Amino acid sequence: MPLTFRQVRHFIATAETGKLSAAAATLNVTQSAVTASIKSLETELGKKLFERHSNGVTLTVDGQQFLERARVIEASVADALRGPHRWGTQVDGTVDVAVSYTVAGYFMPALLSRFWRAFPGITVRLHEYERDAIEFSLVKGRVDVAVMLVSNLHDRSAIRSRLLMRSPRRLWTCANHPLLRQPSVRLADLAAQPYLMLTVDEAERSAMRYWQCTPHVPNVIFRTLSTEAVRSMVATGMGITILSDMVYRPWSLEGHRIDLKTLDDDIHTMDVGLAWKSGAPLSPAARAFCEFVALAYPGSEPDRFD
Repeated sequence: MPLTFRQVRHFIATAETGKLSAAAATLNVTQSAVTASIKSLETELGKKLFERHSNGVTLTVDGQQFLERARVIEASVADALRGPHRWGTQVDGTVDVAVSYTVAGYFMPALLSRFWRAFPGITVRLHEYERDAIEFSLVKGRVDVAVMLVSNLHDRSAIRSRLLMRSPRRLWTCANHPLLRQPSVRLADLAAQPYLMLTVDEAERSAMRYWQCTPHVPNVIFRTLSTEAVRSMVATGMGITILSDMVYRPWSLEGHRIDLKTLDDDIHTMDVGLAWKSGAPLSPAARAFCEFVALAYPGSEPDRFD
């Protein structure tokens, strides 16, 4: 059977929620329909897209790579069906967008290239800040909107947000690491392992949120702002780490392999979303930007930016 758009939507929803039941609820279909879609998609592609475990499902390396293509397919179809009619007339102007470091590097480039093709009259000015500076800039009106890790958002009374994507966090190890052979792995199994702690975008604070739910602490041997440093050190066997699928790549810069393992503990996701000042009207350019981004990442939340 040829690949269908229905399979693509079911796959994306499952990847984002990490559960077949949650994906079915989001799409308002039965769980058996989602299961059948995923099974037929894996058969059609000849690849295993998900690892099944007690807490749900997580993407395989092949699944992670297909997710990037699936998002392009979904966004292109959405643009074709709704894009030419959604805004009516050409929108011009400037929109100031604050972004965090991780979002700037791993989320924005492909999205911006599509936005600029759709809205050549809109100038997007990007401002890279840390989370607290992003919130301050939104509240003070120095930027129109932010694309940030909304899972870290503090001022939820003055700032509104819309979830775009949930990225699961998993264990990263070098190839053939002994932990990969264990049928299940928990944070308790990692406590004695040399741990590489990424600190950019409040990653350490986020990590300690799930470590503090256990009596264990990570054996941190190195803290760094550099994702590439962590990637290379994990790949060469210097240590392990837990990071989100959004920043995962299967190879280090030196060409060494990085493998993934889903933990049996409840590890919260890294959530990327739009944020804007509550009660502040958006300019036509800023509204067009928000609606376009929401269209590229459709979900269960309404696309209201007022």
